[in-house]
Amino acid sequence: MAREAFSALMKAINSGKFVFTGEVATAKTNRLDAMISSAKSMKGCTVACNVTDNPRARAYISSIVAAHVMQEKAGVEAICQATVRDKNRLALTSDLLGASALGIRNILTMSGDHTTFGDNPGAMPVYDIDTAQYVHLVRKMVDEGTDLAGNRIDGEVKLHIGITGNTNSDPLEIELAKIERKVELGAEFVQTQVAFDIEQTKKFLGEISKYSIPVIVGIFPCKSLEVAEYLSKNVPGISVPKEFIEQLEKAEEIDDAGLQRQRIDDINTDYFSSFIKELKTGTHAAGIHMMTIGYEKIVRVIIERVDPSLGRVQ
Repeated sequence: MAREAFSALMKAINSGKFVFTGEVATAKTNRLDAMISSAKSMKGCTVACNVTDNPRARAYISSIVAAHVMQEKAGVEAICQATVRDKNRLALTSDLLGASALGIRNILTMSGDHTTFGDNPGAMPVYDIDTAQYVHLVRKMVDEGTDLAGNRIDGEVKLHIGITGNTNSDPLEIELAKIERKVELGAEFVQTQVAFDIEQTKKFLGEISKYSIPVIVGIFPCKSLEVAEYLSKNVPGISVPKEFIEQLEKAEEIDDAGLQRQRIDDINTDYFSSFIKELKTGTHAAGIHMMTIGYEKIVRVIIERVDPSLGRVQ
């Protein structure tokens, strides 16, 4: 089903352009200068940036507020993350109405980490609806002008709804079944969780191609050995390649801080630019989502290696 494109992200994807998206993290603060600065550093080389929603089940500033401020002050289109963990369908509907009114056009729904892992472990998780039902909610609001219960909405809701996918899932069939259900309900794009293994990623993209939904593959350049080891040891389904870890180990043996930093940048640029080029030329991937919390400077460097015209400062 062909749908009207409301956002720069969906217009670019629909045109066949290979897109790059970035990510900025919310925090327990009402000061957004750092987030705005991070977004500005990726302006021009990314078509949009994700804004996180209480990541790791921590109580942070509203993703909708942060996304609106980023769009207004950094001039970068937002992909506003929305978990179903913290709110019931009333609050989720209210948030979607507010997001639409504020000019946010892209929503990415996810379940969210359980509250017991967060900074308020006594908080009660909600999960009134799941992510598939959230997709259905957005479609009802956009396509029919009603909420889930059929109550009429005054005004047009212009939102695109994305979902997450995991290239590392084992067995993959279960992950694909979840995605299929959401595609049938009207999901418009997939952003994957962190991928390092090119062959595993190609397999995922090959399997998901039957659903005819654009897939933006997630990558995570690591600013330090500590970050890479944390991902490999603590995030289920992610295995950072041994050779990548070994290169970072050697880099951190360099005494000169400046040379060490440059070597780490080079390792990430070499690895991920090759990864991206292979996906861009050998698969039907719609683009790359770059998760680089605290390491945003590497985004433009990697993109410039892949596509020099995008890497140039705008």
